[in-house]
Amino acid sequence: MAQRIKPLSRETSVLLLCDMQDKFRPTIKYFPQIVETSNKLLQACKILDVPYVVTEQYPKGLGRTVTELEIGDVKPFEKTLFSMCTPDVISYIKEQVKDFKTAIICGLEAHACVLQTAIDLLSQGYTVYIVVDAVSSRSLTDRMYAFDHMRQAGAFLTTFESIILQLTQDASHPKFKQIQQLIKTSAADTGLLALHHIPNSSL
Repeated sequence: MAQRIKPLSRETSVLLLCDMQDKFRPTIKYFPQIVETSNKLLQACKILDVPYVVTEQYPKGLGRTVTELEIGDVKPFEKTLFSMCTPDVISYIKEQVKDFKTAIICGLEAHACVLQTAIDLLSQGYTVYIVVDAVSSRSLTDRMYAFDHMRQAGAFLTTFESIILQLTQDASHPKFKQIQQLIKTSAADTGLLALHHIPNSSL
């Protein structure tokens, strides 16, 4: 499904932080690196005044959002749906972003809640960016085919540094020096190159 490419706008975008919870820590591939990169993306969005939403999947069983993700005083939305697109979340986004057009998604798991969030948003006509070095699953196979599925559905696959530079737009931005500090060190390796060596992978 082809999409006409539109420049990212801070004024019409929201960052979605999906289910980065404590019980996933031992099982998700590259969990520390995924959280580290997601947190850098979160800090960049705070600097650039891009709103963000945090969800937790069944926190009674899966625990709370990990402390490494510095969400501040924002209260995560609890859910059981395998998508972030609950009525409460959508209502909150539309309150925060009056002309909501674009979702930037990172978190867990690629083949479950991230995928279904992307599909839900795409089906409603929103533009979706998946930050691949900030998204993972318990299985690299599930992760790989989730990326393929989302790309074929019309989502844009991108990286932490690319999305931040698109949001910043210009080195003359008054907060670029703060952004520069976040991208000075490359994002952590999350095994994406290994996916190139899995047969039939289009990554």
